[in-house]
Amino acid sequence: MQSLRHGALQSLPFLLVIAPFGLLFGVVATAAGFDLAETMGFTILVFAGASQFTAVQLMTDQAPVWLVILSSLAVNLRMAMYSASMVPWLGTASQPTRAAIAYALIDQTYVLSIDYYQNAPRLSLPQRLGYFAGTSLVMCGAWVSCSLAGAVFGRAIPDSIPLDFAVPITFLAMIAPALRTPAHVAAASVAVIVSLLLVGLPAGVGPMIAALLAMLTGAGVETMMIRRRDSA
Repeated sequence: MQSLRHGALQSLPFLLVIAPFGLLFGVVATAAGFDLAETMGFTILVFAGASQFTAVQLMTDQAPVWLVILSSLAVNLRMAMYSASMVPWLGTASQPTRAAIAYALIDQTYVLSIDYYQNAPRLSLPQRLGYFAGTSLVMCGAWVSCSLAGAVFGRAIPDSIPLDFAVPITFLAMIAPALRTPAHVAAASVAVIVSLLLVGLPAGVGPMIAALLAMLTGAGVETMMIRRRDSA
């Protein structure tokens, strides 16, 4: 219970960005012609903000179904990398528990949890699960409730309130604390540069290529640093 409470408390600052992010999706989805049931079904079943925005945009542009699905999957491929890095910490949990973790694994719950696990490597599995559950209750609950509020009250939100600021701020808030080593900085720099260079590609393709190149860069820099340390 203490770990759950700790995870929930550490998640609270992220409400400043996930709340407008959720509101924005509710507004965008209803503006695109989704009714309340469709908007909330989309939110609860897909449960991934970036791919939800991608899918809505493509459907608004009358893109074919296969492109909508493929682009959404491409945007969400980062979740596979998240899952792989969580295995050493939560991989021994039961299968139903791992399924629940997979469902609640979003950018915010991942960043908070992996940072906590790395800083406290001696935590027991129940403590790790408790912390993840705490982050999930706050972050996932906020995403669903704010999406609902955006869908219901979106038209009452003045255009002068720029909800779209939440998208870049969300990812900056998650990434900045994680840039602790030259390998992290190198990987992040490559990801940003390649993503900007490939911005003209179909939705999701550029970030996917950038992610792969960033991982290779980070691994290369980390290997080089280890070799230098060993030789010294």
